[in-house]
Amino acid sequence: MVAQTLERFGAIDILVNNAAGNFPVRSLELSPNGWRAVVEIVLNGTWFCSQAVAKAMIGGKRKGSMINIIATYAWHAQPGTVHSAAAKAGVLALTRTLAIEWAPHQIRCNAIAPGAIAETGGAQILFGDPDRAEALRRSIPLRRFGHAGEIANIAAFLASDYSDYVTGACITADGGRWLSGTGFPFV
Repeated sequence: MVAQTLERFGAIDILVNNAAGNFPVRSLELSPNGWRAVVEIVLNGTWFCSQAVAKAMIGGKRKGSMINIIATYAWHAQPGTVHSAAAKAGVLALTRTLAIEWAPHQIRCNAIAPGAIAETGGAQILFGDPDRAEALRRSIPLRRFGHAGEIANIAAFLASDYSDYVTGACITADGGRWLSGTGFPFV
């Protein structure tokens, strides 16, 4: 991935780690392979991509922006997502640690924590049932689901020069839901 990008564009300035692996499952029913698969995709995938891209940025003497997509259940808990919540919490810790370690190289590392975003694969998995979706919508202070474009706008800001002094941050975009301290309904 890095070699092809360098060959085509000559440099890498931005990395968005948007790895997702999730399937609702009660923790006592989660298999070792299910745990490993999600952690491998979310946490390990983010780490290996970040490390490879950082080496290219540093080698090319380029400043850069890395944006990691996590989830609010990384800190407020969510039944049925123990594997993903643990991996996303790891990505948040990774983001903050790398923000400090790579700052001397002018590489900024930030995270975005989306809440319920309409018309995404995750939305269908986590709250596809119409009754659960409506209950969730009512629990969001803004009384609506987010849209992918709203998350893209945050990513564009974090990738731009407008955020040159922002590193180690996690921007939450969930309509205020995390403030209530509750996760998605889980059956």
